[in-house]
Amino acid sequence: MERSSYQNEQKQTAFQQMSLEKQNKLVRELKQDYRQIILSYFTSSGIQLEIEEFTDKAYSNNIPVPQVIQIHMELIDEFAKQLKIEGRSEEILLDYRLTLIDILAHLCEMYRCRPSNCSTFEC
Repeated sequence: MERSSYQNEQKQTAFQQMSLEKQNKLVRELKQDYRQIILSYFTSSGIQLEIEEFTDKAYSNNIPVPQVIQIHMELIDEFAKQLKIEGRSEEILLDYRLTLIDILAHLCEMYRCRPSNCSTFEC
């Protein structure tokens, strides 16, 4: 089953071609979505849907992978500061590397299965 973002690849908006204002707005939206993914990663049964929606948005806006990694690192830094303020250990945050791996795996699969790269039978 192909995703709608694949079907309309020619409609992708290149992140680099957006105005700075639009880039910042999109990054804020993605960061908010990613924050929700992190908060519910180990507790929500619908997390895969949230991840798919996030990666669809990142893919369809042609977000560079380093930007996704930066979003992850900024959020983990924010959580680490909060844990420090509360006097709690930051060790638990190591588990959230799985979140980043999961997101990047979804993005890799989307790029691997672009219509120009495979037939319907392969993806």
